[in-house]
Amino acid sequence: MVAISWIVLILSGVLESVWAAALTASDGFTKLWPSVLFGVALAASMIGLGWSLRTIPLGTGYAVWVGIGVVGTALWGILALGEPVSVARVICLVAIVGGIVGLQLTGSGHH
Repeated sequence: MVAISWIVLILSGVLESVWAAALTASDGFTKLWPSVLFGVALAASMIGLGWSLRTIPLGTGYAVWVGIGVVGTALWGILALGEPVSVARVICLVAIVGGIVGLQLTGSGHH
């Protein structure tokens, strides 16, 4: 069950990036389909987070979920929206990924 919880948590983190990207694409909720995608991805992301926290500690689960969302959204901004790339920015994103992995390795015990 714990392995499934981690898969759901990771997918929920990815969905956090999806809703963030859709939020931008919705242009202040003036575009229908990006707005619909935002709502669906937001709900699915929250439901998945909540479900995974049944077996993953809150602090670890929430940090991993947010971290995946932050990195995914930043990568989307760089790759799809032409946001600037710098060595410092890449190092910071790698540090976030390192923190996510570290939390998973050290804090994945059951509660």
